[in-house]
Amino acid sequence: MRELVVLGTGSQVPSRERTQNGYFLRWDSEGFLFDPGEGTQRQMLYAGIAAGAITRLCITHFHGDHCLGVPGIVQRLSLDDVPHPVRAHYPASGQTYFTRLRYAASFYERAELLEEPVEEDGLLSVGSFGQLWARRLEHPIESFGYQLIEPDGRRMLPDKLSAYGVSGPAVGRLQQAGSIVVDGRTVTVEDVSEPRPGQRFAFIMDTRLCDNVLKLAESADLLVIESTYLSSEATLARRFGHLTARQAARVAAECGVRKLVLTHFSQRYLEPERFQEEAAAEFSGEILVASDLSRTPVPGRERSSTR
Repeated sequence: MRELVVLGTGSQVPSRERTQNGYFLRWDSEGFLFDPGEGTQRQMLYAGIAAGAITRLCITHFHGDHCLGVPGIVQRLSLDDVPHPVRAHYPASGQTYFTRLRYAASFYERAELLEEPVEEDGLLSVGSFGQLWARRLEHPIESFGYQLIEPDGRRMLPDKLSAYGVSGPAVGRLQQAGSIVVDGRTVTVEDVSEPRPGQRFAFIMDTRLCDNVLKLAESADLLVIESTYLSSEATLARRFGHLTARQAARVAAECGVRKLVLTHFSQRYLEPERFQEEAAAEFSGEILVASDLSRTPVPGRERSSTR
């Protein structure tokens, strides 16, 4: 199952409608928790997400609305005796902040939290989930966006398999070896399959428009991106290192995004439909103006790749 669970959609100041940031991405057997702000642990309870579902903690930067939930999450991992290691990614320049958050209060540490700070743009990790990348953004303090890339593969075609007489365990042997001999004839994977593009997910928080925003969003099946302001406050957005809904949607359109998730809204706005209207003027794809505890699936894999 691949699904985004939005835990919080507010920004610096929470409101009655929106708590601070928090985003949980289910990606098969992996669980990525992004930017847990204040109240994340409680929001996880409402969403039905156990601490044991977390395998990676990814923090974009050390402003409070993106990290003040870390102490509760870290302590909950130990309280629940989470048996697997949890890897934590965050800007290396904020190591002092992370250490203070991790040990903000006394607790018996049983869970294994592996700190893997981000020092520069590049590949952070490779696993069964694919590749996890980080790229530096433009904000008053150092901030990184994250990108998850699944390798391209191939989709087996039942009618082709049948035509070539490949069935049962022979299918697995063909996938592993690349070719097998059936009734004296060599059958290759290419004969019985078609290209299957890997899925891509991008997570972009507090930043001005910059080249790395476009690199992170490129060909994303699901893009989660801040849209703190409406375009009427574009000057204010740039001054404080943020995006408008129109800018975020323009990024989605230019980068070939399939589904756009807008979030991180200033508390000054009470009408979410205004963000929808601005984004729709720039982006014709699917748009979700996120609300607390909303859920959305990662779009299914496309049948052919143009990447």
